[in-house]
Order: sequence, then C-alpha cells, then structure tokens
Amino acid sequence: MDLANYIDHTILKPEATPQDIRRLCSEAIKCNFAAVCVNPCYVDLAVSLLVGSGVNVATVIGFPLGANLSVVKAFEAKQAILHGADELDMVINVGAAKLGLWEAVSYDIEQVLSVAQGRTVKVIVETGLLTEEEKEKVCHIVLESGAQYIKTSTGFVPGGATVADIKLFKSIVGDKIGIKASGGIRTLEDAKAMITAGATRLGTSTGVSIVS
Repeated sequence: MDLANYIDHTILKPEATPQDIRRLCSEAIKCNFAAVCVNPCYVDLAVSLLVGSGVNVATVIGFPLGANLSVVKAFEAKQAILHGADELDMVINVGAAKLGLWEAVSYDIEQVLSVAQGRTVKVIVETGLLTEEEKEKVCHIVLESGAQYIKTSTGFVPGGATVADIKLFKSIVGDKIGIKASGGIRTLEDAKAMITAGATRLGTSTGVSIVS
C-alpha cells in the first residue's frame, strides 16, 4: 500500500499564509502526494509551485458551511478552474439535507458539476451533522449526481471521518465512485483504518508524519 497516493495534503485554516502554501507544496512534491488542498485564494500559487510535479491542486467550494447560493458555488467553481484547479471539494447544502429537501441538495451539486469541465468533484456531506438515514440518502444522491467522490467532512464541525461512515458509504457506492475520508485523520493507524474500510482518498494536514 503506497499511502502517499491516497493523501490530499491539506491546509484550509483561515490564517494560512503564502509561506504555508509553499511549505505544503514542497512537502507534497517530496512525498508524492495525490494532491494539495488549499483555499481558493491560493490556487494560483499552488499551481505555479506544482507545475510538472504530478501533484494535483484541489480547492474548496462553498466552504466550510455549504450555505452559499448554488449560483455562487457554480461561479466559485468556474473561477477555481480558470485559475488552474484540478479538483473541486464542494460542501452540500447541509440545511436542506436536514430538512429532507433532497431536490435542493441534488440541484446544488448539479450546478457545480455543470461547470466542472471534467475536473474531479468531491462532494462533502458533513457526516457529523447527519443522521444515519440522512447519510444513506445523501450518499445515493452523490452517487447518482455524476460526481467522482463522496467526502465525509470539512473538519470544521465536531465529528470527522469514522470507519463506520466509510463502511456505510462503501456499501452503497461500491467501486462506482471514490470515497474521501477527511476530518481527524492524524496517525498512520487512522489512515490504514480508513483505507481498510473503503476510503480511496484521505484528506489530512498531517500527511508527512503519516507517511514517515
């Protein structure tokens, strides 16, 4: 198992600086991570630092609340692509999910996919805020939407990735789409447990210590 190929090396804290992004990208190249994940204002910088490295640049859409208007998420996604982003990690309308407004949840995802131009779209469902029934329903919606991944969490609310949630998603999506475990993955043991449960990508800020 080459753990590095699973990892999105991530820094999404609001106080992140250009120096942090340079360090992140340098580490990603050295470790051969799958991608870096940065806030939209740093996509340009990350792209410039990673040219020819084989490391993708992922950014976040509607992050971290998911409460933006769908048209705003689509615009944000379009701008991210114009600036060179390879992957888009979007947050669903969590409030709509809690109300059972599944058409609104689906529409929100579709609007981002409609401008994605073939880029990888990972749909963050914020498992820590959902019931088991809601997790199952949103997993089916993501699967049917055409997105490439379902992702557990933003890391900004209590309750990150759990083995139980990864197993639940795997039981529904199988190998049809990817599963990104994110939130609270800090050790080699955490990483291995998520992959064993079915995760195909890991979002973590501690990727260097995990692989070393």
